[in-house]
Amino acid sequence: MSVQLSLTVNGKTASAGVDERTLLVEYLRNALALTGTHVGCDTGQCGACTVLVDGRAVKSCNVLAAQVNGAKVTTIEGLAAADGALHPMQEAFKDCHGLQCGFCTPGMVMSAIDLVARHPNADEKKIREELEGNLCRCTGYQNIVRAVQQGAAAMAK
Repeated sequence: MSVQLSLTVNGKTASAGVDERTLLVEYLRNALALTGTHVGCDTGQCGACTVLVDGRAVKSCNVLAAQVNGAKVTTIEGLAAADGALHPMQEAFKDCHGLQCGFCTPGMVMSAIDLVARHPNADEKKIREELEGNLCRCTGYQNIVRAVQQGAAAMAK
């Protein structure tokens, strides 16, 4: 069965008829070609598919596209400014070497932005707790934590 979907994705209206079983991650990647939202585990365990829905981090492999009808969705592609300047959290991940292979990075950045919005003065322990649902197989998390701290400071300015 098809349902009509209308969202704002990265500031642009996106409307389509989609199968009612279509996951948000599938809609973003396949219908909108926003492939920065990665498919990792398909079970919500790894966080690679994390996007912001109305400003909150959501694992898009666990959400039906129809469930976010009418919402504002932001993907990693929607963070940079119109002139190409990176979002402060993206810049921090780059500056602090908070990535290696890069597969987890979009989800980490999106989760970090939500984390900072809810806990602007989070300490290392809180950052580690908040990022537990985002797995990285390469970095050991040290530089990710530093990147979140630097990104938080830059976002506060």
